[in-house]
Amino acid sequence: MKSWRERARHMIDSQIRARGVLDSRVLSAMERVPRTEFVPEELEPLADFDGPLSIGRGQTISQPFMVALMTELLALPERTRVLEIGTGSGYQAAVLAEMGMEVVSIERIESLANSARDRLARLGYPVLVIHGDGCLGYPPKAPYGAVLVTAAASRVEKAWTEQMGTGSRLVVPLAVEPGLERLLVRVKTVAGFRDGWSEFCRFVPLLPGLGEERPEEDGPS
Repeated sequence: MKSWRERARHMIDSQIRARGVLDSRVLSAMERVPRTEFVPEELEPLADFDGPLSIGRGQTISQPFMVALMTELLALPERTRVLEIGTGSGYQAAVLAEMGMEVVSIERIESLANSARDRLARLGYPVLVIHGDGCLGYPPKAPYGAVLVTAAASRVEKAWTEQMGTGSRLVVPLAVEPGLERLLVRVKTVAGFRDGWSEFCRFVPLLPGLGEERPEEDGPS
């Protein structure tokens, strides 16, 4: 099988750059982060697949294009402190850390939080992974220069916007009808908030509280 770098270059050219994501920092980070490390061993041959993959516990690792697009939409300045809601396998957090961001990531399912924390540390990514309720954010590290939600939300939680600094961006898949979300980009300004919309998408649902351990099952992206 080809090396990850070779697979990543093809993935970026055919799936990401071809669809209009052009931020060189994002593309370079996604080439360097070994996505094969963030999927179950039996799915490693599909790590560059153009779609989500199950990581167990009803969760997925998002489609490469969606990871790239959401990261680009954050329009991150250098060394931004980013709050991620929904750690999952840790792949999105790794891409942000590879770009030089300070990343705080919250995961409600304890086993996923623990495995992501260990995986990120082993790969050298200094991400603070918190087992907690993502709907509450993480006040001890606020304010954040960006907030990224990686699950489908029915609303924008007050905690997220309260923990944003002026000029920061929130990117969240917001439910617009049953089974369908659209990426909302909310910018916090001195005068209030400015909203914009990007792609339609599908993600696993954002749930409040701490997650119960469940038998492994597939879930949508």
